[in-house]
Amino acid sequence: MAVFFKGDKVEVCSQEEGFLGSYYEAKVLSSLNNNTRYQVRYKNLVEEDDQTQPLVEIVSADEVRPMPPSVIVNRSGGVFSYLEKVDAFDNDGWWAGRVTGKQGLKYYVYFETTGDELAYDASRLRNHIEWRDHHWVSFKKRF
Repeated sequence: MAVFFKGDKVEVCSQEEGFLGSYYEAKVLSSLNNNTRYQVRYKNLVEEDDQTQPLVEIVSADEVRPMPPSVIVNRSGGVFSYLEKVDAFDNDGWWAGRVTGKQGLKYYVYFETTGDELAYDASRLRNHIEWRDHHWVSFKKRF
């Protein structure tokens, strides 16, 4: 498990029903219990009682990963391939899905967790990579 410090930018994996597996950008405010928990402030999520304030919560260390590296996408002939695993930015977070088609400038992405297929501009998609054993793993290459 990675150790994070105050000010580190991270992504937090939601464990809530309906949001399971989605990732949200946040900043570490403090580490708690010998780095087993972190207090984070989300970039795009807001407090329920005061929607002008960013949401702050305490999360388990296993729900936190570093921000993914910038991924350079090969745009020759199209950005993403059929059935390629991607993350789509929607509802203030990143959701994993698979490209199921392309129409014009829109890519259709199927989300197994919800059964939805939605269209996105390429600017709202990124290559799907996973944080495993302290490094980024891609289905194409390692970072």
